[in-house]
Formats: sequence, C-alpha cells, structure tokens
Amino acid sequence: MKTASVAEAKAHLSALLGNVESGEDVLITRRGKPVGRLIAVRDESLSRFDMTALRDFVAAQPLAPMNKGLTVAEMREQDIL
Repeated sequence: MKTASVAEAKAHLSALLGNVESGEDVLITRRGKPVGRLIAVRDESLSRFDMTALRDFVAAQPLAPMNKGLTVAEMREQDIL
C-alpha cells in the first residue's frame, strides 16, 4: 500500500488516483498518522441491493405482538423497543 501525506495527496492527487485505478490502495497520513484511504470503486452492478430478497426476508419474519396504547418511551422502558 502506498502512503502519502495530506500535502503530497493535494499536490499529486491525479497520480495517486492513477495508482488506485491500477489496483493499489493509498493511505493518507497527517503528521505521520493515518487519516484516510483511497481505494478503487467496485463495480456498482455487483453491489446493487436485491429488494426482492429483502421483501422475502421481511415476509418470513414472525410478527411481534403489537403493544397498542404504549408510547415509544414506555416501550423503551419495558425493553420492548
């Protein structure tokens, strides 16, 4: 992993992004301590969330008994919520 100070990152951002595009992570430091990291963006088509799977998961969950008449604060006090 390549390391660059904040000043170096500001001065050479294009070059650092070239490193990231070629698969290398870049650690950004301030006064020698890590403060951030540049990493390549993954293919968004692979990270798309499957809403159908979420709906199926939610539908399969058992229903909790409704606590009608209780406020949110009361449910929190009773450790229901």
